Order: sequence, then structure tokens, then C-alpha cells
Amino acid sequence: MKAIINGKIITPKGVVEHNVIVFDKTIRSIQTEVPIDCEVIDAKGMYVSPGLIDVHVHGSCGADTMDQTIEAIETISKGIAHHGVTSFLPTTMTMSQEDIYGALDVIGQCMHRSLSGAKVLGAHMEGPFINPVYKGAQSSQYIVKPSYLFIEDYVDVIKLVSYAPEMDDNYSFTKAVKEKTDITLSIGHTNATYHEAKEAFAYGGNHVTHLFNAMTPLNHREPGVVGAALSSDVFTELIADTIHINPALFSFVLANKGKDKVVLITDSMRAGCMKDGVYDLGGQEVFVKDGAARLANGNLAGSVLTLNKAVYNFYKNTAATLCEVIHMASLNPATSIGVQNRKGSLEVSKDADIVLFDEELNCYLAIVEGREVVNKL
Repeated sequence: MKAIINGKIITPKGVVEHNVIVFDKTIRSIQTEVPIDCEVIDAKGMYVSPGLIDVHVHGSCGADTMDQTIEAIETISKGIAHHGVTSFLPTTMTMSQEDIYGALDVIGQCMHRSLSGAKVLGAHMEGPFINPVYKGAQSSQYIVKPSYLFIEDYVDVIKLVSYAPEMDDNYSFTKAVKEKTDITLSIGHTNATYHEAKEAFAYGGNHVTHLFNAMTPLNHREPGVVGAALSSDVFTELIADTIHINPALFSFVLANKGKDKVVLITDSMRAGCMKDGVYDLGGQEVFVKDGAARLANGNLAGSVLTLNKAVYNFYKNTAATLCEVIHMASLNPATSIGVQNRKGSLEVSKDADIVLFDEELNCYLAIVEGREVVNKL
């Protein structure tokens, strides 16, 4: 048993001070005294936070999910843990069916492995069920219509699917996924109208992929997917790097979505945590400079954002409390993919996924299910 002392504990009800968090693989208690025979960890006045959860991350530290190797997932896992992420969904790209299946096979294996960093909760399959009009950095060569048969053998691995609902004839894919699985359906890379997006939500979609990016915009005559997202009770991803979205809009999104429906993500690609230079994403060259990742035509291609920085950016540009913003990168994503009963917040009986952050949200300690994976104390 271990106990963290001298920390500001971030709970769903607010910051708790002068308490001790006691844990082994799970959180045993939050109390005022250190139990006998506990190993003590001194937080030195730092924030004791739930581990962050990134449900949309393609790569980091030179590795990418589509490398289709355990070593690549291990590299991503270890790299993002240094930024406070304790669990994640490796995210695929629009590539060949063979390549996507290869990536899903590896992710499935990693779900049951003890990695040296963040835990793999499953896969986020972004594409190939997208609209070429809003393909972004995805390849148009392998785009196909949504098909339940395509994912049928991987429903135990896939936790989240990004797709264009207007490409789904009679919403048959949407209905099948809702009826047969626990997979979260997310609207993204889509040319859907406001009405089509609303219909997809009605049939089972409850998530939106990187709001404002790769979707029909908000317009006073055709509100588009953005309008549908902002006026519906669905989870909504946000890339808070101040590049994909002007930070002046953070408060606008928060006012419309509320603190429980914003999901902060990175959409990080292999250049995350790396130097500026030329990288690749989904078989295309990506040029990274001054914090932005772009294709040769200038289009944004994922990001090099870290999730703790996303939290910091959102916190500094809104009136939300730190607890609320932390939960936008922990409890909210956990809830969006249905793992909130064991992940996402510091509560008794949940997994001991714990991070120590300083005031600028730099990570000094990361614990995954009771096991230290980062220690800079």
C-alpha cells in the first residue's frame, strides 16, 4: 500500500487539501491520516490529479499507430506518460483495410500487455468511413462507405469510430453499431448538414471528432455539424493547441457544451515531442514548424500537442476551474467511451491512475494502476 501526502487532490467535487490518498492497484481511500506500514510519497504541494486520458492520438516520439508494431505502441505509451497521460486510444488512419487490421491486431495485443507507460484501452478508428470533401490529412485512396462487416471482427478492440454519417446509407452502420456493440460513434471528417448530424445523433452517435476541424462549419442559414454539436448533448473533442482553434473560442464552446461534454484531445502524430522537421502521417509528408504540423499544401495534419498542455491552454483561456478542465481530459473522455466506472477520477475503488502536476501542469509523477511509470520527484 502507498500513500500520497502534502498534495492538492483534484476530485470531482473540487480540490481537497490536508488529506492523504491511499492506493495499491486501486484507490483505497482518501483520508486524513497515513495508515500504518504505507510507503509515503511526498507531493511537495503539487496537484494530485487523475491520470489524463487521450482518446485521439495517432503517435508521438517518432512512432505511429499505423507502424503496426508493439514497439511503436510502447514508444507512444512511454512518451505520453511523461505528460500525464495514463491511458489512451491509439488512433488509426484512412489506409488500406490490411493496414488498418494490422494496426487493430497490434492494439488488441497491447490492451492485454503491461506497457512501460500509459495503458491501451482500445482503438480509435478514424477513417476509412469519411467524406473526401473533408478528408483533411487522410488519404482519399482508401475511403469507403461505413460498413459493419468491416469492423465486425474487431468490436472488442475498437472503442471509438470517427465517421461521416452522410456516407452511411439509411444510417444502417450507425444503427448496427448502436444495437450490437458498446462502441462510441463520433461524427468527423464529414460534409453532413445540420439535419443529417442531428439524425445521426438520434440513431446513436454521441461524440464529435475535433470540433470545427474537417466538418461543415457554423453558418446562420446552415448550422452544419458545428451547429449540431453545439446544440446537442453529445461529447465534443477539442484540440486546444491555439492553432486548430483560436483560444477566444474556448469559452464559447464551454458556454454551449458545458463542463461535462468537452473532451480535450491531442490528435498528436509521430512528431509529437520531437524537433521540427519532416515526418509522415498516413503515408503523406508532414512538415512540422513552430508547433504546427502541415501537409505540403498547408493543411493541418494532426498536431504535436501534449495533453497536459491542452489542459493548461484551456484553463488559461477560460473561466473554468482547474478541476473542471482536468476532468475534460480525464473523466469526460472516460465517460465518452464507457470506462468511467474504473477510470477518469480519483475516487475510491477506481484504478490508481494518478499524476502529480506543478502549477504549469508539468508532470512529475505518473502512476498507472498503482505502478509508477514516470518519477521526476
